Amino acid sequence: MKPLLLTNALIINEDLRYPADILIDKGRIQKIASLIPSRTEWQVIDVRGKWVIPGMIDDQVHFREPGLTHKGTIASESAAAVMGGITSFMEMPNVTPPTTTLQALREKFQRASHSSLANYSFYFGATNDNLDELKALTASQACGVKVFMGASTGNMLVDDEQILESIFANAPCLVATHCEHTPTIKHNEETWRARLGDAIPAGEHAAIRSVDACLTSSHQAVSLAKKTSYPITCPAYHHRR
Repeated sequence: MKPLLLTNALIINEDLRYPADILIDKGRIQKIASLIPSRTEWQVIDVRGKWVIPGMIDDQVHFREPGLTHKGTIASESAAAVMGGITSFMEMPNVTPPTTTLQALREKFQRASHSSLANYSFYFGATNDNLDELKALTASQACGVKVFMGASTGNMLVDDEQILESIFANAPCLVATHCEHTPTIKHNEETWRARLGDAIPAGEHAAIRSVDACLTSSHQAVSLAKKTSYPITCPAYHHRR
């Protein structure tokens, strides 16, 4: 592949905005300067009027592989991400089967190593009954531990107070929580069913999964974090070469 020279770029980065040329070779930026003289063997693209910004990170994606690949795959969704300027992603564990074992987590990384077009990492999913698996997890194996502290799909709802405390106490990396208080949601659902029957309009979704439901669960998560002082590490990414 020929070296690529982007000329007349407007670079937006780290609170700065300035014109420059960018030389790329073997998939890497080699030089950024106000003027880079071109060579005949290079491919040159004039990007005047275009912005050049660093690739972005999406810390919550649902790529649906394995098990739900009729909706999307690591290959298809990472391609869409890259086309939209997302060069690194962190993918959620609620697939089929869910990523709630170390074996499932390893298999997901293996899949991505063959098909992802972007840098990637995956969350390990916590449940009420996989604490031993979580305790065996290391910080380099996942970008974080995902905890559904409210109604969720499959068996990923974690509503046991002692288990939640153990998750925060033992997680070796960032704990990412989905905070919705299930009892509050169920109470709201019953109220709306009493008024409207089973055909509750979709527009009432936010009223059922209410601000109070989110605040109650969020308060619990913050309290557990303060109580256990759980460790936080930088997400571990696997980079495409």
